[in-house]
Amino acid sequence: MTITVFTSNQPRHTALIESLAGLAETVYAVQECNTVFPGEVPDFFRRSEVMQAYFRRVIDAETEVFGRPRFAPANAVQLPIKMGDLNRLELDTLAPALQSDVYVVFGASYIRGPLCEFLIARRTYNIHMGVSPYYRGSSTNFWALYDERPQYVGATLHLLTDGLDSGPMLCHALPAADAVDPFLLGMRAVRAAHAALVHHLANGELQTMPPVPQDKRRQLRYTRNADFTDAVAAEYLDRLAPPERVRAALDARNPADFLHPFIA
Repeated sequence: MTITVFTSNQPRHTALIESLAGLAETVYAVQECNTVFPGEVPDFFRRSEVMQAYFRRVIDAETEVFGRPRFAPANAVQLPIKMGDLNRLELDTLAPALQSDVYVVFGASYIRGPLCEFLIARRTYNIHMGVSPYYRGSSTNFWALYDERPQYVGATLHLLTDGLDSGPMLCHALPAADAVDPFLLGMRAVRAAHAALVHHLANGELQTMPPVPQDKRRQLRYTRNADFTDAVAAEYLDRLAPPERVRAALDARNPADFLHPFIA
């Protein structure tokens, strides 16, 4: 099997490449790169004292779950580009990566144009970090925690469409119930998403799962990157949910809220 993944360059993205490399003979990894020091280096997120404090917690949690920045496995062929440049590439540039058996998107920029059309035609799987249709847009698991709804921290595996995170859903991936720090919970949700994708690819279920359209009437919040301000981050840090409250919310999850939930 050959897999192509459109992703980014943080340790959680490298971890997905590693997981897919354990399943495939070859993985083509198109990586849109951001700084690995968010909050300290201005990039996708602004630089400020609050952002440094917030992302220090993010990086610590990511390191605990996924390790540090590192090289990809030997059977992964990488193409690093700047975040946002993907839609500017000619399809010929990506030619070797466009002959794969499976296509995955996780943490890439909004894919549009001919590449999007190509991927849609090939049943591309998108990992949306957030439980759709409840939380959609940017930093959705942060907003679920901000809204004091840890039960909606997770991920959605859905088919890629030309809309942003709006494709029909295949399943939800959820972190196991545990008394954990909210930052760690978010990274465990990413780990659950990776596990769900690899599990369902390996047993062939993902290729045959019937897609379920998203019911946007159930949406609780849609967010953009601009909504995540210093004031919002500071407020969140000041009232961070204790691990015991996180565990209680996870224990109270209603299975009916989720599609084929995969818990890991």
